[in-house]
Amino acid sequence: MTRIAIVGVAGRMGRTLVNAVMQDDGVTLAGGIVEPGSSLIGTDIGELAGVGRLGVSAVDSPEAIANEFDVLIDFTAPGVTLANLAFCAEHGKRMVIGTTGLSDEELVELEGYGEKLAFVFAPNMSVGVNLTLKLLETAARALGDEGYDIEVIEAHHRHKVDAPSGTALKMGEVVAESLGRTLKEHGVFERVGQCGPRSDKEIGFATVRAGDIVGEHTVMFATEGERIEITHKASSRMTFAKGAVRAARWVAGQNRGRYSMQDVLGLG
Repeated sequence: MTRIAIVGVAGRMGRTLVNAVMQDDGVTLAGGIVEPGSSLIGTDIGELAGVGRLGVSAVDSPEAIANEFDVLIDFTAPGVTLANLAFCAEHGKRMVIGTTGLSDEELVELEGYGEKLAFVFAPNMSVGVNLTLKLLETAARALGDEGYDIEVIEAHHRHKVDAPSGTALKMGEVVAESLGRTLKEHGVFERVGQCGPRSDKEIGFATVRAGDIVGEHTVMFATEGERIEITHKASSRMTFAKGAVRAARWVAGQNRGRYSMQDVLGLG
């Protein structure tokens, strides 16, 4: 069995991941990590997740359970994730990373770890979202250079700290790459005041932050007389958690390299 440890086990996603691990017969829960100095250190992580005592206590670092896990799942923050990558590379572990909001420099640093360990990095672990990415690739190639305007609209809960979401950016990247464009050149992330009409090749982004929205993404292809919308809506974090556990099972058997959920699902 693949032994999994979860970073940020006391958070919303961390608790959901505990539940997902407990529902999967192919893995076992080996540990949970909380912030250094947290009052939750030593707490049973099953009780944190609301599934009852599991006999596994929260610790403050991967070092504390270095001999007890095979794959580390991390949905936390860029600095924490990069530090955990360094640890896993040094100790022969594998990782599944759902962290978003990494800067260009941090993404370059992350990419370099592909020579040191096997890890899956994806802005969204949902099976449905990753299927949607394949649909967007097909749609962009068929429509994007035929006079269709492209807009990406995303909505998330009020606590999300980065915008646009990593999933929205990934959707935009897939569309842009399919059309021989880049988001750096053609992405439009703000329209305020007298911004003028849109250009033919721009890919626009709009962001909503409200209430408890788990995650909604729509890519719109619009032209004179018709509009095509490809939408994914998540109603529970469990869809991301189950995808992450599936990725952990898969990456446990891989050699060094950076992988995506497209690889995990055989869609790459």
